Amino acid sequence: MRTDATHDPALQSWVASANGEGTDFPIQNLPFGRFRRAGTQEPWRIGVAIGDQVLDLRAARDEGRWSAEVAAALAPLAAGDLNTFMGAGSAPRRAVRAALSQALAQGSPQQQALASCLLPQSGIELTVPCAIGDYTDFYTGIHHATTVGRLFRPDNPLLPNYQWVPIGYHGRSSSIVASGHPVRRPLGQAKAADAPQPSFGASQRLDYEVELGFLIGPGNPLGQPIAIGEAEEHLFGVTLFNDWSARDIQPWEYQPLGPFLSKNFGSTISPWVVTMEALAPFRAPLQRPAGSAQPLPYLDSQATREQGAIAVRLEAWLQTAAMRAAGEAPVRLSSARADEAAFWTPAQLVAHHTSGGCNLQPGDLFGSGTLSGPAPDQAGSLLELTSGGKEAIRLPNGETRSFLADGDTLILRGACERAGARRIGFGECAGTVLPALA
Repeated sequence: MRTDATHDPALQSWVASANGEGTDFPIQNLPFGRFRRAGTQEPWRIGVAIGDQVLDLRAARDEGRWSAEVAAALAPLAAGDLNTFMGAGSAPRRAVRAALSQALAQGSPQQQALASCLLPQSGIELTVPCAIGDYTDFYTGIHHATTVGRLFRPDNPLLPNYQWVPIGYHGRSSSIVASGHPVRRPLGQAKAADAPQPSFGASQRLDYEVELGFLIGPGNPLGQPIAIGEAEEHLFGVTLFNDWSARDIQPWEYQPLGPFLSKNFGSTISPWVVTMEALAPFRAPLQRPAGSAQPLPYLDSQATREQGAIAVRLEAWLQTAAMRAAGEAPVRLSSARADEAAFWTPAQLVAHHTSGGCNLQPGDLFGSGTLSGPAPDQAGSLLELTSGGKEAIRLPNGETRSFLADGDTLILRGACERAGARRIGFGECAGTVLPALA
């Protein structure tokens, strides 16, 4: 959680586009991703986003001048293996970050050598940033949980365990796709309240969920829990995450074992991983409603209370097919702060997930759950924005939406801003809805 010279807001890069006020990727960020040149079948490479460019770490390892420590840390990245780098821990990560920051800074003697290692982001394609072995989705957004609970249990919106245990379920990693990949409307069983039996067909209540994704760095041996005080060391970085949801399939299938087909048809992740080091200036206190129970000791520490949350502004944007055809820009549906929405911190999720002995591995993904703010316009899903589909929202072009239509493109954006720090962003997490196959 410490800041250093790499976070200096006055630091400028010889990559001119990294110095623009609107960029998500200034030199203070340096997120990792997997890419290849567009239109090729080249092996996926690991790169670092800097302005509107990407630094190819395979080429940079060969062309740059690095210390023995940094050269060794760059070896798996040059081989296209982000997971091995993730599993190496925070010390190599900090060393690489410091070396890249110095090499990309204005006046660096590395400029001539590394300039040839840059590719424009407009000429590349990106994929899921690492190999995701396992995926767990949590339910940390207390305002989302309360609002949704009130739709189904007006007198008892939050179940008694919510404030004691981080609620989660194991998801399907094979259907996680990178931003830009379309998502097909799922088929499944649904049962109307007045129907004598369920029916099978395309979901009519397709929704999105505004989430953060937390990627694991070093894992832990089976049977060995990770203590809350050590949990931060097992976190590599953060992405945007959209856990698409079929709201008509979900209530019929989720009792008693939880979501299944309503969630496993697709989840979208942003392709750039913002490291925990880059997020150091934006750590925030854990905020909970007055009167909330104190966490049990295995989930509690001074550090997680004082700096465990991450101050990220999250936004959801929608562009319908009609808007796209007319050349109209996406419209913002909501905006909320992650640190004002989450009841549990990433470190608490790691400590709880492993408390029974579960072994995590580099590249495992935790979804935060929907991060909605307390106000109606801060809702992170259409389920909330439309009161369960009862109150359709009207778009500027006159269209209305209760849930997503075929051809809709849903875009998540996120950024960290704070006085005395340079703004950093996550890039986009976008997906377009395709019609069901049947």
